[in-house]
Amino acid sequence: MTLIELVQGKKESDLIKKVAQIESLSEEFIREGVAAGTIVIPRNINRNVKKIVGIGAGLKTKVNANIGTSPEHINITEELTKLDIAVKAGADAVMDLSTGGNLTQIRKEILAASPVQVGTVPIYEAACRTVAKGKKISQLDGDLLFDVIEEQAEQGVDFITVHCGINKSTVEILNRQGRLAGVVSRGGSFIVKCINATGKENPLYEQYDRLLAIAKKYDITLSLGDGFRAGCIQDASDGPQIAELSVLGELVLKTRQVGVQSMIEGPGHVPLNQIETNVILAKRMGHNAPLYFLGPLVTDIAPGYDHITSAIGGALAASYGVDFICYVTPAEHLRLPNIEDVHEGVISAKIAGHAADIVKGVKGAKECDNEMSKWRKARNWKKQKEFCLDPEKFTKERAKLPPRQEDVCTMCGEFCSMRDE
Repeated sequence: MTLIELVQGKKESDLIKKVAQIESLSEEFIREGVAAGTIVIPRNINRNVKKIVGIGAGLKTKVNANIGTSPEHINITEELTKLDIAVKAGADAVMDLSTGGNLTQIRKEILAASPVQVGTVPIYEAACRTVAKGKKISQLDGDLLFDVIEEQAEQGVDFITVHCGINKSTVEILNRQGRLAGVVSRGGSFIVKCINATGKENPLYEQYDRLLAIAKKYDITLSLGDGFRAGCIQDASDGPQIAELSVLGELVLKTRQVGVQSMIEGPGHVPLNQIETNVILAKRMGHNAPLYFLGPLVTDIAPGYDHITSAIGGALAASYGVDFICYVTPAEHLRLPNIEDVHEGVISAKIAGHAADIVKGVKGAKECDNEMSKWRKARNWKKQKEFCLDPEKFTKERAKLPPRQEDVCTMCGEFCSMRDE
């Protein structure tokens, strides 16, 4: 019995209790949200997650950190360190996006080491296996893809990104319209290549019931991927993106009918003045399913600073109703992120999420800021450190130029405005 079926049957669930305690909300509120599909709690039945979180309406904005190898750089020890750094910085979930090395072993070690929920993009492994056989990506076999999904689910993955909204009809819209940056979703591009090369339907769309059966068997959450997300400002909010979103909305209803949890992924590059519209459309067309956005990035010209462009967009998007932010690191568009990038990416996304929680009136959000302000006024540096998002950074920055008087900083020194005397 899946979590949705449990709550619809009014049965007790430890997951509901844990999330209610974490959010300082009633069990009934969480139960009703899960039953309605506006809240998801990703958790594979084969895995015991230590730090469980809920994602959705009325809850704190959550942050995901992507880790994983590439064919250019394979170091599982480094990826496990990234996992540890991400969790310590406050990531609520991680996704293993590995495409290089022994993917099964890498995923096994990440699942064993991660105290938080773990997601994957199964089509990556299916593509790697296809290429390893000497075939082109366009020859990716649907049965192989479903085999990979089943294997990853059995291994314990809590949620998976599946690009089900790309089908022959939406690809036709894409081909007719054209785009400046084309399809930037890696998984989405694989499916488009298959459809254009073979004329066959996307197996994830055509055999959606088969996907639902696997998801239900392991009670994994489907993250319905935005394969046509904009990869540049020019392509934002265009026909292919909206067409895919319409399909995803229909698929959300199917997941709920069979007792499977789902959320919808959102666009990557969106100008500031289109973010609110994108969120409203995604919530309305997605029947208020939890929204999982990458950023969005609000400009295309800041490589090396895309953790900032993403945080700007993420704060706005979350304030309008996005529930789950995927971090972006300073390495975005340039290279595989390193350990420092992961830390900076998580902190940037946490800032965005918390700023949005203040706007959304999430319980406890504004109170944290009030506590910080109280201790700042009192010039109590030890207490300020307790309430900041990155205590380590707080300590390092203050130590770079210590003040002569302990109760102030070197910006104002004895002329500190916070002093009453």
